[in-house]
Amino acid sequence: QRILRLAEMCRRLETEEEKVLPFYPSSLAEWEQQDVRRILAASPNEPLARAVQDYVGLERFWQRFNKAKLEEKALERARAALANRNRHLRELLQQYLAGAVLSQKVPRDPPPL
Repeated sequence: QRILRLAEMCRRLETEEEKVLPFYPSSLAEWEQQDVRRILAASPNEPLARAVQDYVGLERFWQRFNKAKLEEKALERARAALANRNRHLRELLQQYLAGAVLSQKVPRDPPPL
């Protein structure tokens, strides 16, 4: 109940894109979606199925949770790639600066005799 209440409170903070666009478009065919609707409309006979129906309201929460986790992983990978690139660019800069220092030490014109 607490999670559902928090989800309702967070709903007000959603962006327009989150309110309008679905998180996961269904990959099921139309006939499969009809079967799912028919099965969900029927009342369950098994105790586990009845217990799961109590948590149907959490489906949106889990979608958001999974979406946030996926974004977190993507950001971690992007950060690692940027750190690699930064390290590589620093190495190139050090090589360039080392070359610039060497070229300053070497006289450009030979000394006159």
